Amino acid sequence: MPAARDIMTPGAECVGAEESVLDAARKLTGLGVGAVPICGTDDRLKGVLTDRDIVVKVLGQGKDPAQTKAGELAQGEAVTIGADDGAEEILATMSRHKVRRLPVIDGHRLVGMVALADVARALPDSKAGDLLEALSTD
Repeated sequence: MPAARDIMTPGAECVGAEESVLDAARKLTGLGVGAVPICGTDDRLKGVLTDRDIVVKVLGQGKDPAQTKAGELAQGEAVTIGADDGAEEILATMSRHKVRRLPVIDGHRLVGMVALADVARALPDSKAGDLLEALSTD
C-alpha cells in the first residue's frame, strides 16, 4: 500500500490563524480548493478550514467574515496523518474522525493534503467504497 506522501497533493498552503475568514475564502477561491490548513504564528498546524465551515459557522451565524479570524474556527487538536503512514491508516483516520481531507505532516511540518479522492484512487475499489460509506453515515 502506498504511503501518504505518495498519494497526497504536495505543497499545501496555510491560512494564518490571525487572518480573516474573508482572506481565507479568497485563498480557497484562488487555489480552487475546498479546504485549507490553519497555521499559527509558531508555524504549527491548528486545524483545517473548509468552505462549509465558512458558510455554516460564519455566514450562517451572521458573523462578519472580515472580522472573524480563521483561528477562531480551529477546534481542538488538528486531525493529521504522518507522511509515512499507509493508505490503510489514512482510511482508518478518515473513518474514525469523519473527515474527507487530512493534512499530511512530516515531523511538525505540513507537507501536503490527502483527500478522499486521493485515497480512493490508491485503494482497491472495495476499500474506497467502505471509506465513502463510513463518511456518509452518522
